[in-house]
Amino acid sequence: MGVAILAAAVVEPLQAQSYTSARLADGFDYPVGKPDAYGYYVYRGFSQNGHLGEDWNGNGGGNSDEGDPIYSIANGIVVFSEDYERGWGNVVIVRHAYRGKSGQVEFVDSLYGHLKLRSVKFGQQVTRGQVVGTMGRGPYRMYAAHLHFEIRKDLRVGMRRDLYPKTYATYHSPRTFINAHRRLRLEDRLVRIPINTFLKSNPNKIFTEAIDLPEMTSGTTVRPEVPEEIGEVIAAEADVKAATPEKTKSFFDKLFGS
Repeated sequence: MGVAILAAAVVEPLQAQSYTSARLADGFDYPVGKPDAYGYYVYRGFSQNGHLGEDWNGNGGGNSDEGDPIYSIANGIVVFSEDYERGWGNVVIVRHAYRGKSGQVEFVDSLYGHLKLRSVKFGQQVTRGQVVGTMGRGPYRMYAAHLHFEIRKDLRVGMRRDLYPKTYATYHSPRTFINAHRRLRLEDRLVRIPINTFLKSNPNKIFTEAIDLPEMTSGTTVRPEVPEEIGEVIAAEADVKAATPEKTKSFFDKLFGS
């Protein structure tokens, strides 16, 4: 019994929830054509048990929008930034804290998929309208250029959508959520944000001692510093001989829910 108790004592801290801090969102904007998605449209919208986000395209059509900047929809912290390959390519996930209608602080994750470049790194604090990457064509340029964009209310999803309900219990309809939260009360302060929530999906974990956390002092406003130079830029391009598929609905219907 003494051995069992000792083992439990060793394992428990590793499984404990961790936290960091980030600036409270004062509103949510669109991820393209900031702040109002000027010059872009949604080619494919959100549907439960189907397409779990929105595909944003430029009005120019084709691949004219490839390389366009993609923006964080609100203040937050980067909880995922990787080339996930598969059908995803470069993906960034930002976690946001905001004050909900109940008056309580609530959280959502915004996902930006099929990026050509990622311009933020894991654990980095970002502000609303900050560039997180550029619009791409997915891994090996396998799609026509577009942004796959999701907003999740369940912070456990990460890159394992198969483990969680593909319904409003897990996801927000992106435009519906953004339109309902365009402008929030300005509370220029930091709040505590849970991290390490992708227990079954994210092999990389944020450890608070590895992050340069601003001091949490009662009554003191601390602004997160945004680096002048991009911390990490990873090219997702690869030369392929295959022709690029046309951007048609039948093609996107073949995607794996993205």
